[in-house]
Amino acid sequence: MAFDYKKEYKEFYMPKNKPSIVEVPPMNYIAVRGKGNPNVEDGEYKESISLLYAVAFTIKMSKKGSHQMDGYFDYVVPPLEGFWWQEGVRGIDYTRKKDFYFISIIRLPDFVTKEEFDCAIEEATKKKKQDFSKVEFLTYDEGVCVQCMHIGPYDNEPETVEMMHEFMAQQGYELDITDQRFHHEIYLSDARRVAPEKLKTVIRHPIKKS
Repeated sequence: MAFDYKKEYKEFYMPKNKPSIVEVPPMNYIAVRGKGNPNVEDGEYKESISLLYAVAFTIKMSKKGSHQMDGYFDYVVPPLEGFWWQEGVRGIDYTRKKDFYFISIIRLPDFVTKEEFDCAIEEATKKKKQDFSKVEFLTYDEGVCVQCMHIGPYDNEPETVEMMHEFMAQQGYELDITDQRFHHEIYLSDARRVAPEKLKTVIRHPIKKS
C-alpha cells in the first residue's frame, strides 16, 4: 500500500477544528515563489501549481523511468500547501489579495535529495518541453506553531485565525510571523470540486513564548 503522509502524520495534516500547539520538524519541499491574487486565472499562483504537480508526479513515477532513486518507496503525493505574506502586514489582510506574496509547496519524501531533485527537474523539462527554472528545492524548519482545521471558504479564515490567536495567548505564546516564518495553509480539498462551505484547510501560524 502506498505511504500516505496525511494518514501517517495526522498531527501535521489532520488537526481537529479547534486550535492546538504543534512542533513541526524540518521538511523538504518542491517550491515555486510568486506574487499576486491567487484567484486570477492566468496569474502566477495558478502557474505555480501546474509546475509543482508536474515535478511531483515526475518524482512519483520515477520508479518506471531510467533513473531509479535510492530508497524509493511508493507514496501518495502529499497535499498542496502555501506560505503567504504581504509587505507591511503582520499576518494576512484578506481584502488585499493582489498584494500577496507566496511560496507554493508540496512536501518531498525523505529519499529525494537535492541531487535527485535536480535529476527530476531535468526529466520533467525533457518530457514536458516546459521551463521549470522557477521550481526550487526548499528545506524549511517551521518549529513551534499554533494550528487549526478551517472548514469553509478561504475568505472566512479570519474567524479561525482569531480563535487560534486567542488560544496561543492562553497557552503563553505570541505570534511570531517574520520574513522567515509565514502564514501557512495546507489544502486538503480540491476547490474545483468541493463546495466552498465544505473546504478543509489547515491553517498554521508560527509562535514563540511570550
